[in-house]
Amino acid sequence: MSQVLIVGASRGIGLEFVRQYREAGDAVVATARKEEDLLRLRELGATALKLDVLDAASVSGLAWQIDGHAFDVAVVNAGVNVRSSGLNTPTELDFDKVMHTNVLGPMRVIPQIAEALAPGARLAVLSSRMGSIGARTSHSDWLYRASKSAVNSVLKDTSLALAGRAICVSLHPGWVRTDMGGAGADIDVSTSVAGMRSVLASVKAEHNGSYFNYDGQVIPW
Repeated sequence: MSQVLIVGASRGIGLEFVRQYREAGDAVVATARKEEDLLRLRELGATALKLDVLDAASVSGLAWQIDGHAFDVAVVNAGVNVRSSGLNTPTELDFDKVMHTNVLGPMRVIPQIAEALAPGARLAVLSSRMGSIGARTSHSDWLYRASKSAVNSVLKDTSLALAGRAICVSLHPGWVRTDMGGAGADIDVSTSVAGMRSVLASVKAEHNGSYFNYDGQVIPW
């Protein structure tokens, strides 16, 4: 039985991670902001912790709540998008919302969980193929793309800081039928999460600091 931490598990991909790891018999600690979401996590058999990545005080209390754990897998899954097309300058409100959630959130969370990782743990940040500069062929949603490129940088730095202690990877979940992905997306959430769990189970030390699609294909930075 593995110990698993899912940060941002109120719905969609994060909730499916909890469901699948619990079905596999793993012990899961998961976070959400709202009481009804925490109740849903408890109903799945997870230990539910209240956490808001936009609230510095909330995140600062995470380390003591997980003190004594040795997580084999940790997934930082907090993301938001504000749709845009063309080179439209985002409002300061939209910029702050996306960057604080997608970039500052992981930068707050990762230092809090680093000491609770078991030797050889897998640490994943949920990114997006849209954050890839090398594979980019579209300019849509450029604020979201910028945030995911930035969180890829955060992951890469984390992989250097934790080298020899954990295997750190950035994951693209695919275009998934969730509230964010929409009904017309390519794959369902179960397929996406099953694929990412397989990637996390298979990565080795030489993959530290890598960027993967949910099906295991390497994505260029």
